[in-house]
Amino acid sequence: MTRLRSGMNCMDNGFKWLGSLYVILLCVSCSVPAGGYRLVWSDEFNKEGYPDTSRWSYDLGDGCPMVCNWGNREEQYYTNGLKNARVESGNLVITALQDPIYKYRYTSARLVTKNKGDWKYGRIEIRARLPHGRGIWPAIWMLPTESAYGGWPKSGEIDIMEYVGFMPDSIFGSVHTNRFNHSIGTQKTKGRYLKDSHTKFHNYAVEWSDQNIDFTVDGKTYLSFQNRGNGNEEWPFDRKFHLIMNIAVGGNWGGQKGIDDNIFPQKMEVDYVRVFQKSKQTKP
Repeated sequence: MTRLRSGMNCMDNGFKWLGSLYVILLCVSCSVPAGGYRLVWSDEFNKEGYPDTSRWSYDLGDGCPMVCNWGNREEQYYTNGLKNARVESGNLVITALQDPIYKYRYTSARLVTKNKGDWKYGRIEIRARLPHGRGIWPAIWMLPTESAYGGWPKSGEIDIMEYVGFMPDSIFGSVHTNRFNHSIGTQKTKGRYLKDSHTKFHNYAVEWSDQNIDFTVDGKTYLSFQNRGNGNEEWPFDRKFHLIMNIAVGGNWGGQKGIDDNIFPQKMEVDYVRVFQKSKQTKP
């Protein structure tokens, strides 16, 4: 800490807090995208310990009795413990462990903003560094807060970022609807070459309007899904969605090449989550 003059600190504790807040606000304001957006929701992960309960809840267990193994034959058990989800050094850290519990060999965490952060349209941006290794399946994605058009996939799914450890040089963006989904092989998806996703932080985002959903990495669009005006069978994305961040282990996709038990523990580190909307998008 620098000093104004001998024996006097530059800031007392109150000014330190204000100074830190100013830096946070300055950093966020510098990142506001062009085009009339304004920040409406964020978490900068600056308070150590448990994730902020005013912003985040947890999906727990294995998804039973509704969708055992979360519908994808996954092999982890989700907890709300600090060992699997904590804030440290300015990052949210989601950790997958080889940590037997009940019939499962692995634990992890799945954080959700449902009823605490729900949006219709906007730019949703997450800066993160991913885990890696065969069998790992991290995701940053969105589901409808209310399934107005019926159960999955009728009410839609937006996968901002998915990664599977047996393809370590790529990430993927996808949408799922009743007409376009992986269960019938018609999903709208595209991969993006990104060889250093586990060694460097990258910005993963979607820009979502009533006309299209654009998927970007570090500001570069690699997939655009258009609203063709064919109704909610193709475009159920006219309702509020919430954000989900998790690390799955194994599963239909992540476990296609097996699981390497030598890779654990594995972490997904999230620097921030920021949601921007245009003023017309925030009107009731």
